[in-house]
Amino acid sequence: MKRIFDVQPWHVTTTDFKAENKRLQESMTSLGNGYMGMRGFFEEAYSGDTLAGIYLGGVWYPDKTRVGWWKNGYPKYFGKVVNAVNFIKLNVQLNGETLDLAKTSFHDFKLDLDMQRALLTRSFIVEQDQTKVQVTFERFLSVAQKELSVQRVSFKNLGTQPLNITVDSSIDADVENEDANYDERFWEVRHIDESSLVAETKANDFGTPRFTTGMQAGYVMDGFAQTTAQTTGTATTTTFTSKVAPDTTAQLEKRVIVVTSRDYEDITRLTAAMQKLSATVATASFDDLFNAHTAIWAERWEQSDVKIEGDTAAQQGMRFNLFGLFSTYYGDDARLNIGPKGFTGEKYGGATYWDTEAFAVPVYLGITKPEVTRNLLLYRYKQLDGAYVNAQEQGLQGALFPMVTFNGIECHNEWEITFEEIHRNGDIAFAIYNYTRYTGDKSYVLNEGSKVLTEISRFWADRVHFSKRNQQYMIHGVTGPDEYENNVDNNFNTNYLAQWTLKYTLEILSEISADQAAKLNVTDAEKAHWQDIVDRMYLPYDKDLDIFVQHDGYLDKDLEPVSAIPADQLPINQHWSWDKILRSPYIKQGDVLQVMYDFIDDFTPAQKKHNFDFYEPMTVHESSLSAAIHSVMAADLKYEDKAVEFYNRTARLDLDNYNNDTADGLHITSMTGGWIAMVQGFAGMRVHDDVLSYKPFLPKQWTKYSFRQVFRGRIIEVTVDGTGAHFALIKGEPLTIKVNDQAQTLN
Repeated sequence: MKRIFDVQPWHVTTTDFKAENKRLQESMTSLGNGYMGMRGFFEEAYSGDTLAGIYLGGVWYPDKTRVGWWKNGYPKYFGKVVNAVNFIKLNVQLNGETLDLAKTSFHDFKLDLDMQRALLTRSFIVEQDQTKVQVTFERFLSVAQKELSVQRVSFKNLGTQPLNITVDSSIDADVENEDANYDERFWEVRHIDESSLVAETKANDFGTPRFTTGMQAGYVMDGFAQTTAQTTGTATTTTFTSKVAPDTTAQLEKRVIVVTSRDYEDITRLTAAMQKLSATVATASFDDLFNAHTAIWAERWEQSDVKIEGDTAAQQGMRFNLFGLFSTYYGDDARLNIGPKGFTGEKYGGATYWDTEAFAVPVYLGITKPEVTRNLLLYRYKQLDGAYVNAQEQGLQGALFPMVTFNGIECHNEWEITFEEIHRNGDIAFAIYNYTRYTGDKSYVLNEGSKVLTEISRFWADRVHFSKRNQQYMIHGVTGPDEYENNVDNNFNTNYLAQWTLKYTLEILSEISADQAAKLNVTDAEKAHWQDIVDRMYLPYDKDLDIFVQHDGYLDKDLEPVSAIPADQLPINQHWSWDKILRSPYIKQGDVLQVMYDFIDDFTPAQKKHNFDFYEPMTVHESSLSAAIHSVMAADLKYEDKAVEFYNRTARLDLDNYNNDTADGLHITSMTGGWIAMVQGFAGMRVHDDVLSYKPFLPKQWTKYSFRQVFRGRIIEVTVDGTGAHFALIKGEPLTIKVNDQAQTLN
């Protein structure tokens, strides 16, 4: 496999620039600080193909769902992240010639993402006519001051003649979204002056709020002079010039404060805050701002870094995963969540999916303080009103949490997802259980969580139907996690989660306070009905194969393994019609195996083996979420080579562009996969009956691995090498754990 980025432990670096890889490079050098983020597109003019994307947390637009076959229950709009005002724009002229790497002759190109310090650097040498100059761009999004973007551009004159440089620095609202229906522009300028711009998203027809953003730029000059400042209807531009002597460097810093109406209720307050924040950073040096930023990143890495020896590619993949997660979300704002593309692209609309509960929650539990995960749970609780609406749209009781959302209202416009992928309700219930089991904290589940569980259970109780012929409860017309199967009956994953949710809710209702029980008002008749569903839920099973059947009729398909597909037809989602995919037996991602992963201790070794051996060969792994689950299941079964194979796939999914779609943006929620495969797979970490346990092994491709894990007020360091597994208590009270079923006390 030819990689376009070098393999290094802490860096994503390339010295090879090819226009056909431009979007791929932009995705893989994205930056974010949880509040905002951007793709690694060029600051200066670039006339070639590019996706210049900047995105602000929680800022979105309800674009009208445009279909000619409208059905009752369809979402009224498709929510999408809005490409923000371009505040990093720095157009450059060198001796009167526009710098444009699609046209300008250059060499010694280097693009470097420093993951340890969250700094993006790009440099190259332009050499033509009388010009020879090394140009270096640096930028970071501060995690010490969430509203702050910092850029620095340096010009070192390598020639023998003075070099004339002009830099036009802009804040430009003339931006577009690639996924807009009809090339709409979403920003309308409300205020503009020589250093700042305030813009508001255009009016919409759905009663959702309009968002306002304000941006103010300040500059630090070394060898430059400001010459002009001017505004147009959509941009404010300040021009700087420099005459740089040979063997001399000139630098220009651009610092932009970005604020939004999510924090300030009107333009007056927003503008005042923008000006105040700009003043606080105006007197600080670049080093001061950068050091404050890197100090916080150092703390994050100190607590959560995973170290791998003997395989640099595996090490890079793991850190790239964690870097992407931390850049997207670190739990600082309970109003925010984790979009599948984070701040790296527009695909999936930037909204929240079930990925958060199923994949992100387990990782954040292990690498951050519990409040981070609790905020993710509160995010759903606060959107219960929208979940009621979603259920009512389907003519059902209770709450149906959305497949895709910004505000709790479903905003996905594909019927097979919106109507049918209802397993997401069970995934949200499972996240509450997972948080409670891992942290030991019942304060959420006995209060807000019990409300969420109750309303989800009311939905399930209405969504099932009773088969008189079979004397069992069934769920027809669904799509499971395997999205290559639509409108199926009795998907095992969905039925199992519905049954489990009802059972778990009944357990929690037996523990809540009288006041909370009064608020929930679950009648004895309801409880009896829920218990009847638990007792008589149909779970498809084939006794001859000794497997749980993915859904009714699955075994009637032509069950040829993926190995039978010609290589030039993979991935099938890029070569086959949707009709052919739906008729095939091929599985997009774990479905039966997904729910077996969730409840891994509740299935016997034989059940896990039979189902893995049957379903994995049928799985094309064309979902970014697939490999991690299969890695853990393979590790549990002692299929060590398979476990490592899937670890490499999940950890390097984007770095190696496995699914040929990284150019659209990174797969942020699947970046949880490296940690999941390592900690739950290779280290065999489980929590059962309040006891933290491990069954670790060392892949033969590695010489050592270690990680730190947060657990109930402790930080534990786990090291596995050729001599065995070693555990140390870094912080907190003594703790007794189990290692290979043997008790061990950490002091």
